Amino acid sequence: MRLPDRETVLRYARRALYVCLGLAAVGCVTVLLVLRHFETGLPDVHDLREHYQPPQVTRVLARDGTVLASLFVERRTVIPFAEIPSHTKLAFLAAEDAKFYEHQGLNYFGMLRALLANLRAGHTRQGASTLTQQVVKNVLLDSERTYKRKIKETILAHRLEKELSKDEIFSLYLNQIYLGHGRFGIEEAARYYFGKKAKELDVAESALLAGLVASPEKYSPRHDEARALQRRRYVLDQMLEKSFVTQELHDLAQASKVRLAPASDGESELAPEVVSYVKKVLDDVAGDAALHGGFTVETTIDPGLQAAARRAVRENLDNYATRQKLTAPFTQTSRKLWGPVFSGIPKQNKIYVGKVVAQNDALGTLDVQVGDVLGRVSIASDDRYNPKHLPPSEFAKVGAVLRVGLLGSPDSPTPVPLRLELGPESALIALDVRTRDVRALIGSYEALSGGLDRALYAKRQPGSSFKPFLYGYALHSRRFTPASVLDLTKKNGKELVSYRESVRTAIAESDNAAADKLIDEVGAANVVEWARALGITTDLQPTPSLALGAYEVLPIELCNAYVTFANGGEFELPKLVTRIVAPGGAIIPLPATPPARRVLSPEEAYLITSLLRGVVERGTAQRAHSLGRPLAGKTGTTNLAKDTWFVGYSTEMATAVWVGYDDALPLGWGEAGAQTALPAWMSFMKVAHEHKPPTEFPKPGTIITANVDPLTGLLPYAGEENVIEEEFLDGTVPTEVAKPDAGADAGAVDAGPDDETKAAKNATDAGAPASIPAVVPDASAVEPPVF
Repeated sequence: MRLPDRETVLRYARRALYVCLGLAAVGCVTVLLVLRHFETGLPDVHDLREHYQPPQVTRVLARDGTVLASLFVERRTVIPFAEIPSHTKLAFLAAEDAKFYEHQGLNYFGMLRALLANLRAGHTRQGASTLTQQVVKNVLLDSERTYKRKIKETILAHRLEKELSKDEIFSLYLNQIYLGHGRFGIEEAARYYFGKKAKELDVAESALLAGLVASPEKYSPRHDEARALQRRRYVLDQMLEKSFVTQELHDLAQASKVRLAPASDGESELAPEVVSYVKKVLDDVAGDAALHGGFTVETTIDPGLQAAARRAVRENLDNYATRQKLTAPFTQTSRKLWGPVFSGIPKQNKIYVGKVVAQNDALGTLDVQVGDVLGRVSIASDDRYNPKHLPPSEFAKVGAVLRVGLLGSPDSPTPVPLRLELGPESALIALDVRTRDVRALIGSYEALSGGLDRALYAKRQPGSSFKPFLYGYALHSRRFTPASVLDLTKKNGKELVSYRESVRTAIAESDNAAADKLIDEVGAANVVEWARALGITTDLQPTPSLALGAYEVLPIELCNAYVTFANGGEFELPKLVTRIVAPGGAIIPLPATPPARRVLSPEEAYLITSLLRGVVERGTAQRAHSLGRPLAGKTGTTNLAKDTWFVGYSTEMATAVWVGYDDALPLGWGEAGAQTALPAWMSFMKVAHEHKPPTEFPKPGTIITANVDPLTGLLPYAGEENVIEEEFLDGTVPTEVAKPDAGADAGAVDAGPDDETKAAKNATDAGAPASIPAVVPDASAVEPPVF
């Protein structure tokens, strides 16, 4: 066989070279065109250094740092690279990209190996991504496994390496990476798995977390500790092989046991009312940035007192249910307390009385006929009304009446979802007397996130708990003293009975006739302005019914007004949020609030407190006297007991408790402020004052003490033995002396007001006192409640 000559070989070689060069040129052009094609519309890596703002966790903290809630879209907390321990960084490098600080963002050998493996498999199996590529994938692109995405990833990785330093890229990686159970980034993973911050991780813990990256759920120690340890061993071996740790450290970490923190997911049930309020504040002060999270919100809530308040409210409502026989099994076919069974077409989100028509133990549901609509209520998971988890057949018989709320539209396919509404609701608000800090905030029995917070937002009639405003203004006007005797009349059957009663006795016994008398004397318009100065922002009208608390108030405002009595007469808005820290550490200014201002003198505040102490010591709230410390307060009950209250305070804490149905249903026979609201107040205040010695309300030195005749309120006559000691503001001690026979002749005590007093009264009724000092502060300066 004749071999080709040298010239022929050279000719073919040149042709082959030209073809190769041509193919290379075409390949280069193709690559350039492909790169140019995929470069279009790629994210800009330039802003990552200054504008990396991934979703983060916003933490709501109690006053002692306890986490009340973690709010997030992605559960992540970004931390500085410098706070991450060196051994933690090395663990992730050993597990994911040991040569990260040597390459330029791409591992070409690994990419080729992965390409061949994927071609053999016929689909994408391996990624061979460097840390830089993982940052690109997690921060700038999606995680879809396609060749198109891989090309984009390669381009962006090259750009990222030029734009950022290695440490900056590594920091992005450690803050962005997903590590299982909804946790993103090293900080959240450290908190979740080990109950500590990332800067506190040891070598063994770091290796375990680094091992999660390959498959977070598969290698989770909460799912499979043996598999997690196997993966940790691999990471530790890689660290030893790469000389990232010494043999001694390796062996110690290898022998270390896994000590996991208790798992904690979701929002705490401790204070959802506080969390809802915080969300609104964040929206106001941070705007759209609040959606990205990363804030730390510090509140005034005391976790121990918050828990005690919730417990007090729930136990109190449970006891009410027992008294009124609102506990399973339900067998009655009618119930006077709830009224008649509803007929007609019900409305969504309204409450009705319906009849049970079917039971389903398998589903844990009852079908209830509500007028023309068939509804269904699930009782299986209702811890309030079905704490024993009875099956429906044992919870209520067919034909029994139940009170339910309509959750769905009556026009929707039946059965429409229902919710049990068997009992009333309650609110409790507790304020620190010295600081106005909110220590406990309870807006419902259920403690549902996003539920109605009755402590902050429910407007309800205060009943007699409004009377301290009336009595306070009466003392402030200097026309009445605690010793002033009121000539009163009230019906006793069909007869009209006349009697006398001192101001002190009247408020202690919550005498409505006395309140009617006082508001007629001092003028309802003045009492409205007085209440405004004390922080009541709801609609109050200057009518006689104001004296009996007929106009609605907010529990938070009523409680805060009582704090003004307790702290010596200075008014200030309550505080719930004390500080908001932005993701970068900057302090965000809170909404401005008016400065503290004096509404009444310390002497006037003391005298009101003195009167309210009588309510506890010998009046309608005597049960509270068993707490064994100086207390002041007032019960409140509206017509038909639709609202019941107790608002009271010590030298340290002021607390308001309200109990009632949301739809203003009467609470039933025997229910009143002292029976229905006071027990919850007492239960909470007992806990709030544990291990604290009783302290007396400070008495100003200018308060004058004098003996008076108990029948007239005047100075005792010579030789009178039946005298009482009473307290007075300076200048209000009586100068007239009682007559020995004054008690036998009411006319000798008070022949009626003179012309000057009548003129003052008429001017007062018109809202402009004549001789009565006009010392009510400008109510227009009173701001709505902002904490």
